[in-house]
Amino acid sequence: MLYNIRHRSRFRYTYPVAFARCNLRLKPVEWAGQTLEEYELSIMPFARTTATKPIGYLGNVTRMVMDRPARELTIESHFRIRVERETPKVQPDDLTIAEVASLTRTTASIDAESPANYVYPSPSIPLIPEITAWCAEDLDGSRGIVEAGLALATRIYKDFAYDGSATTADTPPAEAFEKRHGVCQDFAQIMIAGLRGFGLPAAYVSGYLRTVPPPGKERLVGADATHAWVAIWCGPARGWLGFDPTNACMVGSDHIITAMGRDYSDVAPIDGIFTGRDGQKIDVSVDVEPIGG
Repeated sequence: MLYNIRHRSRFRYTYPVAFARCNLRLKPVEWAGQTLEEYELSIMPFARTTATKPIGYLGNVTRMVMDRPARELTIESHFRIRVERETPKVQPDDLTIAEVASLTRTTASIDAESPANYVYPSPSIPLIPEITAWCAEDLDGSRGIVEAGLALATRIYKDFAYDGSATTADTPPAEAFEKRHGVCQDFAQIMIAGLRGFGLPAAYVSGYLRTVPPPGKERLVGADATHAWVAIWCGPARGWLGFDPTNACMVGSDHIITAMGRDYSDVAPIDGIFTGRDGQKIDVSVDVEPIGG
């Protein structure tokens, strides 16, 4: 499937901002099953940018500096990407959870895709005993890693309510777990915390999801959103596979991968600082448009 994706963030400040500096992680990473064909970044008003370069994990970052007073800042990425990825299936010869955990402990590599980078607690995802205990039902050591990952994603989908008003980007996993409410970021971070509690390498993936409008309704331009899910290292043969606890599924051609890191802070689409008086409003518009096979 070929996709045309537009991601627009508009910052409106109550008072003129004299200076702003941002990290932009908007250009999709190279990943098996997807090919970036075009990419364009635009910023209004004028701002200085550095060349896009890899981050410490799987992703790309552009540094942006705006040093002229402004009341608004608009950052828009537009790209065309081809995704040809079959949805993975459970295989009878999948490694068990115990085997994956053992292989992870003996991994010597520390490159961006090494499972060793994603097995330890991270700034936003500590190990939480209550979450580890809750996940134990699905993570028996003798169970196949792919089967277990899908079972855990499905249980989160069933037991947690999607509620966009229940949490914020800064809500810790322990709080979202206690509420049993949240959004894709919360569900992904809860699942990652549980997997890491069993010594399994689990990563936070940011990107986009193709959405299908209800029957008889037109697709609303700009009404899509960024999405988050989990990648689990399933051993040398199967590598990293995606699991989406928000939708109780594995990641196939409907998911467009932008970046993969330890948690949201590694792959946030935009973060940074500005100098000026307090007060800003952020409007985000995302359009994921399928344009052909």
